[in-house]
Amino acid sequence: MAGNSARRGAVRKGKKGATVGSGGVRRRALEGKGPTPKAEDRPNHKAYKGASSSAGTAPRRGGGGKGVRKTPGSDQVAGRNAVLEALREEVPATRLTVMVRLETDERVGEIMRLATARGLPVAEASRTDLDRMTDHAVHQGVALTIPPYEYAEVDELLRIAADRFEPPLLVALDGITDPRNLGAILRSADAFGAHGVILPERRSVSMTASVWKVAAGAAGRVRVAQVTNLNRTLTSLKEKDVFVLGLDAEGDVTTRGLELGTQPTALVVGAEGKGLSRLAREISDQVVSIPMAGRSESLNASVAAAIALYEISGVREGQGLG
Repeated sequence: MAGNSARRGAVRKGKKGATVGSGGVRRRALEGKGPTPKAEDRPNHKAYKGASSSAGTAPRRGGGGKGVRKTPGSDQVAGRNAVLEALREEVPATRLTVMVRLETDERVGEIMRLATARGLPVAEASRTDLDRMTDHAVHQGVALTIPPYEYAEVDELLRIAADRFEPPLLVALDGITDPRNLGAILRSADAFGAHGVILPERRSVSMTASVWKVAAGAAGRVRVAQVTNLNRTLTSLKEKDVFVLGLDAEGDVTTRGLELGTQPTALVVGAEGKGLSRLAREISDQVVSIPMAGRSESLNASVAAAIALYEISGVREGQGLG
């Protein structure tokens, strides 16, 4: 009878006896609902939220942080002091992100004023989103999105020295992989008048958000060059009358007798423990060590660089070159 919901399916006879069909229910279920949608097209998928900001528009304040994500190729300066220093130094930035219901202080207030003055988009995000964006750094509720670092050319570093009418003082890093070391070396380079830092592309630290944070503003004042081959670059500098001084525990002279410090100088700093590579040592015009009265066999690379730069700056000041 039509409309009889108790109508049974067709009876099929088989080897195991008569069975009752499902009335087409299983057949219709197997037909499916078409191809599976892409992740960014499924509202409940995490990629869907990120796709909403792929057009480059950051959510406005009060939006709860939905859609805030890390732009490919960009990096995040995290932490109130680091973000404030970056804004003060007018580091290129594309967005400021603050945590929802963030407790403000003087630093946050100045961060907001500087960001507004520069016309930066300001987005809000949850603590979880900020943790993800900053790779779980100590962000203190604020993060600044910066584009990939634009490295200088080595000749640009030499021009900076020429514009200041000073003999070039460069710092080349040989095998330094810790971003904290690079950040600290940038601070020392800034403090003692170095004109730039040189990094190799391979097996070396690069300019990341961690470096910006440790450098505390010095990263915006000291230019960094990245080269394909450090040893070839050092050789090229020697051809331009720049003396290469290698810093190593087993040096020919100590930093206290650094007569070459008044000349155009490239100070090469090796990794802690390993020291200078063989080729860097061979290329160096002089290998310099730091005199130590204690039992420590070596110093942290950034500490050693700071001491050597301090000694060089002292020699230059004595000659009226600083």
